[in-house]
Amino acid sequence: MGKLLKLTLIGLFLAFLGERILQVTRRFNFFREIEPVDLPNCQYLKGIEFGSEDIHILPNGLAFISSGLKYPGIVKFAPDTPGEIFLLDLNDEEMRPTSLHISRGFDVSTFNPHGISTYIDEKDDTVYLFVVNHPNYQTTVEIFKFAEEENVLVHQKTVKHALLHSANDIVAVGPGSFYATNDYYFTDFTMGHLERLFGLTWTNVVYYSPGDVREVASGFFTANGIAMSTDKKYIYVADVIGHTINVFEKNADWSLSPVKVVQLDTLLDNLTVDPVTGDIWTGAHPNGFKLIFYKAEDVPGSEVLRIQNIHSDNPIVTTVYANNGSVLQASTCASVYEGKLLIGTIFHKALYCELH
Repeated sequence: MGKLLKLTLIGLFLAFLGERILQVTRRFNFFREIEPVDLPNCQYLKGIEFGSEDIHILPNGLAFISSGLKYPGIVKFAPDTPGEIFLLDLNDEEMRPTSLHISRGFDVSTFNPHGISTYIDEKDDTVYLFVVNHPNYQTTVEIFKFAEEENVLVHQKTVKHALLHSANDIVAVGPGSFYATNDYYFTDFTMGHLERLFGLTWTNVVYYSPGDVREVASGFFTANGIAMSTDKKYIYVADVIGHTINVFEKNADWSLSPVKVVQLDTLLDNLTVDPVTGDIWTGAHPNGFKLIFYKAEDVPGSEVLRIQNIHSDNPIVTTVYANNGSVLQASTCASVYEGKLLIGTIFHKALYCELH
């Protein structure tokens, strides 16, 4: 009887493990291949060689680009090189990014920038740059003031909180307040990957202000990109492994109320909102297997989606760009400005394309 019970338990465990592995292969699109979708007049942004994980464009056409992210489990082409923030003027025909100097007092040697966001103070038009940072694989949020005349980021504050244990992306909603996504529940690397295997929906969105820090949304496989609608009434959250964009209404007390979920067929990463049309743009990973198990002979591809009318009953989803990695590897974000498209990556280059 004891032997039969053991065999039964082993059989149940193996069946469970097999089902979990099958679910993981589906969520990560292990066997998906994409048809190429090209855009005219594309070119690499000069000087960006080791990633352009997030891109945020100001209304005047100045674009901030975070570069050099070292992320656990993902290939690193320059593991010993500190991260940088680049500035690109999209009104300049040369399209040449420059690395921004950071003021004294900030440890640039451990700078590992991830998601970024900007906030413009209406009182004096001061621009603040919020950066998710992973110094020594920990998590902080760094707030900088952009001194445009000197092209310098002046460090203002470091935010560290237990609820921001594995922040990925951020959207600023005030001079010192923001929403941020956590992409892991467990802070341990191995445990973090086990939560993926077992399909735990334990990641979340946190609201932070100096006097109020709390979880405002939960139930994601891997909460990643986050953005705010042009009218500032809604927050959009990407669930990478869930293949979804989750729409929330932003309440007066900063809590979030779920509105709808839009299902896609790719591992969408960061989200940006077109300031003119309100369309959502996302960089995505067509095949998660190629991203996680990187091979130089079979590199991860890139995909850019545009989602129109997301609040309607029938949002329009368009693949604007798709590449097997021969041009651009592991896309993470897509941002638009006056017919110009910037596509960023985790560890590769950055691409500029014309949409018209």
